[in-house]
Amino acid sequence: MKEKIMRYGILGLSISFIVLGYIRGEVRTVLKKAINICLECIGIG
Repeated sequence: MKEKIMRYGILGLSISFIVLGYIRGEVRTVLKKAINICLECIGIG
């Protein structure tokens, strides 16, 4: 029973952090950084 509560608690916490990051606009920041890293690896940027 305790493991089940812990599992759902961690799931709820992770979903809330994902939603919070989406609301703050972190998706755009992460995507920009990923694009820059990829362009640097290829040698274009």
